[in-house]
Amino acid sequence: MDGAAGDLHHIRPWRRIERRRSRKIRVGSVEIGGDAPIAVQSMTNTPTSDAAATINQIRQLEEAGADIVRVSCPDEDSTAAFAKIARAAKVPLVADIHFHYRRGIEAAAAGAACLRINPGNIGNAQRVKDVVQAAKDHGCSIRIGVNAGSLEPHLLEKYGEPCPEAMVESALYHAALLEEHDFREYKISVKASDVFLTVAAYQALADATDAPLHLGVTEAGALRSGTVKSSIAMGSLLWAGIGDTIRVSLAADPVEEIKVGHDLLKSMGLRQRGVTIIACPSCARQGFNVIKTVDELEARLAHIAEPITLSIIGCVVNGPGEALMTDLGFTGGGKGAGMVYVAGKPDHKVDNDEMIDHIVGLVEDRAKTMRAKAPAKD
Repeated sequence: MDGAAGDLHHIRPWRRIERRRSRKIRVGSVEIGGDAPIAVQSMTNTPTSDAAATINQIRQLEEAGADIVRVSCPDEDSTAAFAKIARAAKVPLVADIHFHYRRGIEAAAAGAACLRINPGNIGNAQRVKDVVQAAKDHGCSIRIGVNAGSLEPHLLEKYGEPCPEAMVESALYHAALLEEHDFREYKISVKASDVFLTVAAYQALADATDAPLHLGVTEAGALRSGTVKSSIAMGSLLWAGIGDTIRVSLAADPVEEIKVGHDLLKSMGLRQRGVTIIACPSCARQGFNVIKTVDELEARLAHIAEPITLSIIGCVVNGPGEALMTDLGFTGGGKGAGMVYVAGKPDHKVDNDEMIDHIVGLVEDRAKTMRAKAPAKD
């Protein structure tokens, strides 16, 4: 990021996160692990057999910034439709396989970039071997997905209940099984709905393997409560440098998962996509309606993918200081007008009733300039 909000880690070492050095794999065109950016993922909730509906939802997720999209393949109708869906998708697709190993073989042939299998459900070693061979034949990676709610019976008997040790043992066993078949293009998740169990399991797994890790709190809940739980668990892990892909699992529109995921990574300086708005909660000092303004700006700037920081502060108490750290800013305080800041410095005044349109224009112009300066893609 350039301008006032550039990389200042060299003078603020307390902001630096040292990521765990996992090995790098590929999910289609997306690199996972190593020095690759942390990927943001969501999952469709349309019937996969309805290819048109599923493609439409994938398009919405792509526009929101999804790097990878997972699609459930519970039956033959779903894997039959998967080929059409994969051809239409602009991002790599993960085929979600539960119980029926043949769906994994079919999905690999249909164009899946990755197969997500739950070791506790997929079946015996021969079935896992068959899925691995399909992955090899079609250039798929695999995600070993361990869930606290579906651990193997012998592990539950051994440990008495789902616990970090049981989840890690399950993950490592199945990773070893893949490696016995000379397959190392895999990542691992150890999810639970409990924040403490999730964090403890990932911490232990991170010490036990160099495989890339996919983070998530499974069945986290509704939009607000699920966002809080996911942020606590994944924020703790990401701060410790653990995690190569994330999914915020919400009982909400899947697009919200992508938005929250990017916001989580942006707040930690791990990825930058779109406009980050720094806004005060508002009080009696505000010179304009801060909450209404921020809501409208978020909606009108949702199409911007370039990393731009914008401060919207209701008065001059904290406004100039916040604007100093952002690319663009607006601070209230004058009668019916406020100050616009550019690259941290006061630049010009604008009337409150023209402020939103004016700021949208400034952001769009800045985004256009950034696109023009960006190196051409191959």
